[in-house]
This record gives sequence, structure tokens and C-alpha cells, in this order.
Amino acid sequence: MTHAGSAVAMKPPRQASAPNEKRSRRASRRRHSIGWIFVAPFGIVFIIFLVVPLIYAFSQSLFSQGLATGTTFTGLGNYAKAFTDPDFLGGVLFVVVFSAVLIPIQMAVSLAAALVLDSLTTRLAKFSRLMIFVPYAIPAVIGALMWGFLYSPSFGPISQFFALFNMSGPDLLSSGNIFGGLLNVVTWQWAGYYMIIIYAALQGIDPTIYEAAKIDGANARQVAIRIKVPLVTAALVLILVFALIGTLQFFTEPTVLTPMANGAIGPAFTPNIYAYNLAFKFSQINYASAVSFALGIIVFIGVYIFLFLTRKKGSFL
Repeated sequence: MTHAGSAVAMKPPRQASAPNEKRSRRASRRRHSIGWIFVAPFGIVFIIFLVVPLIYAFSQSLFSQGLATGTTFTGLGNYAKAFTDPDFLGGVLFVVVFSAVLIPIQMAVSLAAALVLDSLTTRLAKFSRLMIFVPYAIPAVIGALMWGFLYSPSFGPISQFFALFNMSGPDLLSSGNIFGGLLNVVTWQWAGYYMIIIYAALQGIDPTIYEAAKIDGANARQVAIRIKVPLVTAALVLILVFALIGTLQFFTEPTVLTPMANGAIGPAFTPNIYAYNLAFKFSQINYASAVSFALGIIVFIGVYIFLFLTRKKGSFL
């Protein structure tokens, strides 16, 4: 009787808690539905303008089209052709070498600027931070056109400056100097953006760490090199990944400067330019799609290897 009475007594609380559980489930579903409503516009745009074109381009890369044979399914044949194509491999080699030179310069410039701005406490710091960031706010096409005008050997300010001393200035749009000319344009364009990332990381460091270092006798240079730089290595890894992905997909600046470069920038200068010319100048849509995805594979492998090597410490220092 005692056990039966206790069992009966236990039932009402269970029945009373059921409506509360239903209400909590409804509230949880309502919150999830509201979240999906906010995410839906981005999801729709993402699917329509990224996922669908990628699927379509990949499907195109699996076919070949000829005047005599028509459209035929070749599977991975276009990819095998791409990874043995000297034009594609030459463009990949160029962007790899360009990345190996450009990225350390960009990181050094942005890190130095961030460290200097972090040490300034006057109004000049805000103005300087804005001026360094301004090049990133300028569209890449406009920036490339501006540098094309500055580089012009006939009417550019650089050549006119050397003409004042009866000297011929360097032609930064020639085949021998185009590497350095592009290096300057991209560094000018992106160093300010990377500086902001590092500067934000520096602002998140506890100031008491600096005070403790100064009490121990560290000067400003030692604080910058031994404390600030190691504490912002996560930000350095982030901008390195951004720079690596962007440089391997190098396209805008050399494309804009092509008419001014007098043949220094060829149709296979970079893999993206090569794919663009294949698709829109030579009407090889299928092979251009394969070249684009082959470049995507290379970028993915390169970034994955770097992140794998830095996964334990979160830095490369």
C-alpha cells in the first residue's frame, strides 16, 4: 500500500511538468526559427551566387567541346591536361614566387606600422592609422590605374622626375621590372588592412604586462620584440593565410596594367588570367573551368599544409 500510494503521489508532478517542457520546446523552436529567418537572406544569396555557379563550373570541367566531336564527357581529363600544361604551371610558379617575396614584405610593413601606432598616444596616431588604411579603401582597379599612370615611362611623374637630372628612370612596366612594380602596388594596397588586424590584436593585450616588463628593466624595443610580437602571432597567422589565398589568386592588378605593360604581362601571366583568357578570348569554357578548379586545389592544399604545421602552437614563431 505504501508503494502504491507513493507511485500515485509521484504522477501529478510529472503531469504538471509536461506543459512546462512543451513550452520550453516551443520557445526553443521559436528561437531557432527566428535565427533561420535572419540567416536565410545570406544563405539564399550564398547558394545562388556561389554554390550553384561552382557546381555548374565543376560540371563544365568534366566535358570537352570540339568542332568535330561536339561536347563529350572526359571526366578528369581536363585536370590531367591542366597539371601538365606548361602555361598553367608557369603561372602557378610565378604566383608562388611572388607570394614568397610579397607576403614577408607585407607582414613586416604592417607589423612595423602597427607597433609604431600602438606606441603613439597623441592625436597623430588616429590620423596616421587612417592614412595607412586609406589605400585599402580605394578599389583595386582604381589603385592599379593610378600606379599605371605613375609608372608610365612617357608621361609618368617618376620618369619626369629623373628627366630633371637628364637621367632615364626605371621602366617599372617592362618585362624585367614588372615583378617589382606589382610588388609595390599590392603591398601599398593591402598593408593598411593587415595593419588594422595587428593593431586590434595589440589593443587587446593587458597593459599590466608591459608595466611588469618595464619594472624588470625592459626597454621599448625589447617590449615590442619579446612581448608584443609573440602575443599577436595568432593575428599574424590570420593575415598570412589571407595573403596566401589572395596572392595565389592574383588577377586584378596585372589585368588592369596589361595594356600599359607593352607585352610584359602575357595571357598566362597568372593562373586566373590564364583561365580568364581561355574562357573569354579562346572560348575554351570547359578547360578554363578545369584550370580554375585546379588552382583552387593548389590553394586549398597550400593553406591546409600551413595550418597543419601551425596547429599546435597557433603560430609559426
